[in-house]
Amino acid sequence: MSLKIFDDDELLTEHETCPEVGIKSLRTLRRWRVLGEGPPYCRIGRKVYYRRGALQRWLLAIEKSA
Repeated sequence: MSLKIFDDDELLTEHETCPEVGIKSLRTLRRWRVLGEGPPYCRIGRKVYYRRGALQRWLLAIEKSA
């Protein structure tokens, strides 16, 4: 279930975020978060969410050029 704050700024759950960043393991996403290596996130209560736009910017920032 994703939450929408604005039409173009969607909040994704951890489970929805994994395929967006190309990983299969929720554990990997959580490890990245603990180590400070993953995409930016926000907490609402005990839940962790990722903004779709922030994920796209994070992927562009870590992209390697050939």
